[in-house]
Amino acid sequence: MGEFVRLEIADGIGTIRLDRPPMNALNVQVQEELRAAAQALSDDASVRAVIVYGGEKVFAAGADITEFATVSYPDMVARAGALSSAIDSIARIPKPVVAAITGYALGGGCELALACDWRVVAEDAKLGQPEIKLGLIPGAGGTQRLARLVGPARSKDLIFSGRMVDSDEALRIGLADRVVPAAEVYSTAVELVRPYLTGPAFALRAAKQAIDGGLSVDLAAGLALESHLFAGLFATDDRLEGTAAFVEKRRPKFTGR
Repeated sequence: MGEFVRLEIADGIGTIRLDRPPMNALNVQVQEELRAAAQALSDDASVRAVIVYGGEKVFAAGADITEFATVSYPDMVARAGALSSAIDSIARIPKPVVAAITGYALGGGCELALACDWRVVAEDAKLGQPEIKLGLIPGAGGTQRLARLVGPARSKDLIFSGRMVDSDEALRIGLADRVVPAAEVYSTAVELVRPYLTGPAFALRAAKQAIDGGLSVDLAAGLALESHLFAGLFATDDRLEGTAAFVEKRRPKFTGR
């Protein structure tokens, strides 16, 4: 699809493949190619789940720091929103999304992983937000998504120190969902999303929107969002099929409509 970001679609799974050796640094071009890939997969009804993958050696070792060296404050004021929204485009894919992490997921790479619904992590992988060591903070969602995922105290530990965590700690604190040998990372990600390939697409989309949207509002607003999305599903064919299958004591055959 792009010079550094490829799309691979097979059997209902869309893979966003980072390919900018040696470390998949997320420069401006990669950011924009990620945005385009996210939009393409969001629009493709044949794609029912998404995997974000950096390859066998590394997920993404962060932003391209060589770009930062010459960036001024006015420059970054103009760019920061686009950086954040490029990563956010992954979070807004209305389908199950899993990050398949090998090697390193640092800085912007960790933020990219945080934008996914789950993280499958290699046993020898390292994750972290080391921006503090550059006199910076995470700028593509790290301070927000990490805190929501592992809690504010653990987030402050990781962001204040800039330290890396190994796969065992990542699993213990909730930053990783599954830990497997590096050679099994991608295949495990495929198995994680496989159950959703024949699921009720609109219900899965609504569930993701309700959970993610509810985290950013108070309880009353979250409940209102849930009620709105719940009611809307009564207009879908999958709801008719699901309820009929329950009454008839058979497995439903969802069509994603």
